[in-house]
Amino acid sequence: MQQDPSPAPPTQAVPADAPHPSMLRIASASLAGTAIEFYDFFAYGTAAALVLGPLFFPSFSPLAGTLAAFGTFGVGFLARPLGSAVFGHIGDRYGRRPVLLASLLLTGLATVAVGCVPSYASIGMAAPILLVLLRFLQGLGLGGEWGGAVLLTAEHAPEQRRGLWSSFPQMGPAVGFLLANGLMLVLSSALSDGQFAAWGWRVPFWVAGLLALTGLWLRRSVEETPPFRALAETGHRADAPLAEVLRGHWRLLLLTGGALAVGYAVFYAVTTWSLAYATEHLGVHRSVMLACIMVAVALKGLATPVIAVLGDRYGRRPLCLAGCTASALWMFPFVALLRTADPPLMTLGLVGALFGMVTMFAVVGAYLPELYPPRIRCTGAAVGYNLGGVLGGALTPIVATALADGSGPPWAVAVYLTAIALVSLACFALLPETNPTVVRQRTGAPGADKETDKETEAAGAAAPV
Repeated sequence: MQQDPSPAPPTQAVPADAPHPSMLRIASASLAGTAIEFYDFFAYGTAAALVLGPLFFPSFSPLAGTLAAFGTFGVGFLARPLGSAVFGHIGDRYGRRPVLLASLLLTGLATVAVGCVPSYASIGMAAPILLVLLRFLQGLGLGGEWGGAVLLTAEHAPEQRRGLWSSFPQMGPAVGFLLANGLMLVLSSALSDGQFAAWGWRVPFWVAGLLALTGLWLRRSVEETPPFRALAETGHRADAPLAEVLRGHWRLLLLTGGALAVGYAVFYAVTTWSLAYATEHLGVHRSVMLACIMVAVALKGLATPVIAVLGDRYGRRPLCLAGCTASALWMFPFVALLRTADPPLMTLGLVGALFGMVTMFAVVGAYLPELYPPRIRCTGAAVGYNLGGVLGGALTPIVATALADGSGPPWAVAVYLTAIALVSLACFALLPETNPTVVRQRTGAPGADKETDKETEAAGAAAPV
């Protein structure tokens, strides 16, 4: 029984001279899908920070209403590991392609429905109950999306550029966030407070339906990945992928979840908690704060492929360690700059926080799949990724809001985020390097390339665990 975090045999590389689909087309389809799905997810997060508390929890105090709204936000994160298990099973048993279509359809329908839920004033307690249910379905779909999109690129990509191509779906969250919040910003600026609260906040959720149809059209002709086709032809698919992951790779699963927690914590502290805190306690207009956050997220998206190329050159693990360290060192400056309520200084704080986060997340699209054998890769990588979301993303807006009650500088939030960064740093320190090129260079043993090539071939053809 395997219980240590040793890397799986490398993903089968696609030979340079072998006929295969255009990597740009494949990566673009992955990017479009993750952008649309994260658009759906982030539209809810922004609405939770701005309007959901008064509309769906009117009997609560402003602080309690915000906490309740962020509680419904957290439900989506709790659903994501379940979604990754369900869709991971589909991906490992029936292929990566069905996951891409089903997860996008589920998330899109749930998001449109959120925009149609009447407020508490109209239907009473049924309103927040429906909100929680639809948020759960959103999380279920998004839990399956990441694994399918990342494996689509990672398993098609040539070995020496796997990090670069796998960073395309990692740019999806930034694109989705900019789409969702750009629309929220336009509506927030163009409408009065009453109009925005009455119907304006619903428009981004309705737009999700059109985006989902666009994503389904883009993905309609996506081909199955070579490693899965090899598994299907040889009959080496896992019968119960989740059970196999939990039985043989439980320690690896916990380490990857803990390692990724800081990325989620920082991202949602920047994009969700800081929005609520600045508008409610610092007197910053929501349009100004949304603009600051969008600048930071745009720079994060632009940095993603650049950092991914560094991961292909120098390895995945060193960048993850550097990102955790940067996050731990920046949380106090981040809070101090946010407290100034000065847009340029707030933006600087946000950019610094996201730079540490993206140094890790730019390479995990290649890192996590390389840690797991092909037969359980969709389940293992997706569950580990979304477990990090529960640990870091679900609780951070709630905890940070509770800690920062407006009575003074929220230094407790900085302590909380720094502690998560140190835990993630320890987890990454216990994980191995997986970049095949870097591993071969470090071994330096005669015949190392030959042996690794044999392992690569075995991983794709016979898919042993």
